[in-house]
Amino acid sequence: MNIRENKRGILKIAVVGPESTGKSTMAKYLGEQLGTVCVPEYARYYCRNLRNQYTLQDEVNMFYGQLALEEALIPLAKNNILICDVTIMTIKIWCDHLFGDTPQEVKDEIRNRKYDHYLLMDIDLPWEDDPLRDFPGQQAHFLEIWKKELKAIEANYTMISGLEKERLENGLKAIKVLSACSR
Repeated sequence: MNIRENKRGILKIAVVGPESTGKSTMAKYLGEQLGTVCVPEYARYYCRNLRNQYTLQDEVNMFYGQLALEEALIPLAKNNILICDVTIMTIKIWCDHLFGDTPQEVKDEIRNRKYDHYLLMDIDLPWEDDPLRDFPGQQAHFLEIWKKELKAIEANYTMISGLEKERLENGLKAIKVLSACSR
């Protein structure tokens, strides 16, 4: 897909990767620096009050919640840029890992929902415990899955590495280069 081929003419940037790689921090930072809205990760809100292991139905619910949240926030995008803290690809990766497969409706939407560029967060950050994180020690495994999934949809992506401010600046630089190329 060419940059800005999507129907709204908005440059859609997705921040993705394994757990504890700074996705939310990066997405919020990019939104602030670029003066636009950041679509948060719906699953964080959904899972906050779950008292049991989530089910396949929970994953489907999170899928629809993430779609609805993204669609609701698109009109708030400024400067023709939308930053997404994760995408529904996360649902596919968790469904495949936890349940052995992903519902067809999720797979179909992944093929149809386009992002202009992905920032794939590297695993060079130390692990931070969080009640909503499930797989410490498996970041390398999930990074390879992310690479495979992005390749499968022929996604354009940039690997973002570095610690603290350097990492944030690397992400911003990648988007500024991309944004300049789309003009």
